[in-house]
Amino acid sequence: MSDNRLLSTLESLLGKAKKAGADAADAVVVEGTSLSVAFRLGQPEKVERSEGGDIGLRVFIGKRQAIVSSADRSEAALSELAERAVAMAREVPEDSHCGLADPDQIAKTLPLLDSSDPEEPATSTLVDWARRAEDAARAVEGVTNSEGAEAAWGKSRVAMAASNGFANSYEVSSSTISASVLAGGSDGMERDYDYSSAVYAADLRSPEDIGRSAGERTVKRLGARKMPTGKLPVVFDPRVSGGLLGHLAGAINGASIARGGSFLKDKMGQQVLPKGFTVIDDPHRQRGLRSKPCDGEGLANQRRAFIEDGVLTSWVLDLRSARQLGLESTGHASRGTGGPPSPSITNFYLEPGKLSRQELIADIKQGFYVVELIGMGVNGVTGDYSRGAAGYWIENGEITFPVNEMTVAGNLKDMFLNLIAADDLVFRTGVDAPTLRIEGMTLAGA
Repeated sequence: MSDNRLLSTLESLLGKAKKAGADAADAVVVEGTSLSVAFRLGQPEKVERSEGGDIGLRVFIGKRQAIVSSADRSEAALSELAERAVAMAREVPEDSHCGLADPDQIAKTLPLLDSSDPEEPATSTLVDWARRAEDAARAVEGVTNSEGAEAAWGKSRVAMAASNGFANSYEVSSSTISASVLAGGSDGMERDYDYSSAVYAADLRSPEDIGRSAGERTVKRLGARKMPTGKLPVVFDPRVSGGLLGHLAGAINGASIARGGSFLKDKMGQQVLPKGFTVIDDPHRQRGLRSKPCDGEGLANQRRAFIEDGVLTSWVLDLRSARQLGLESTGHASRGTGGPPSPSITNFYLEPGKLSRQELIADIKQGFYVVELIGMGVNGVTGDYSRGAAGYWIENGEITFPVNEMTVAGNLKDMFLNLIAADDLVFRTGVDAPTLRIEGMTLAGA
């Protein structure tokens, strides 16, 4: 369905909602196509393709709102959807903070983002990528088995419209190649992986590079030891350092702040990271994995520093959380078809430091280099942090033997203030950080 047809469908649905008795309404439709293949032990294991779409309607009667969604976009189904939503809205409690943006708040001009690859790969191309990735991984000496390699592509079209006059649509795509293999046998087995994701397939790393890296990472983890308990420097590889940034994003989310459920709720305008540290959210990053031209409520979005020189400058806000806090939205509403908007980051990253990874660890006599985190032992209210971890021991500034069955623990408020960042930032997931070092974390092992 074309963008014009999607917007026309939404306008028709809004009209039906007003006719059914809604004071105001907004609607969103998401259409998606995905293709994925898996290759294991030299043979194709799956080929899957899916196409579908959903439409969601939110209606308001005074300060009451209701949300309904459907996969059926026939005229009869849309009329029923509108009537059902209005009937529901009449029965729910009032929410003094809900409501659409005022007409003068909505975005008037939207940027053109390079967020969709026009080329759809053939199934045979994805099969070839997965085969080559697994072949390269299994060719690494010491690899004994394979969990397989996968290649996937997807494209989504999003259209939004509201009775305040906003209407817009945009398209996003992504491609991914991954491989996961095993090494060792009855005396000890290890697993590791590698992957590459990008908006444009042309920006992916080669299947051979991904597979070879997965195999080498796996073999390198053989013979892992369990080290003694103590307080030592911990270094987080870029594969896991983005998780720390994700905890920061959760702690400055406006919904959490409005509920009083964040360990950073009293830290606005204060130092939460070391001086010199900057954390950016950039919804307009070209070919960014989470880029979008506006937020889910039709408000303009822009590149914003949420941490500047280590100081917290803003919460991540949608309209509702902003109204609860007596502030203005930062243009960070995210919206699906089945629920109301909520605040969410886009391309969120910590700017790189000035040290290479080797310089970052050069003065560590003994420490722990983490490449895998296990479990979800993080308390967003207190900041208490405890995760299972595996990686490598650092001795005299060098990464040495593999280590597993460890726990790393601390409190995120202290951890954030003791960060040291390397210069190796790579945009991998949409929430990204370089290699990070934290002094004096508690290590629990043997």
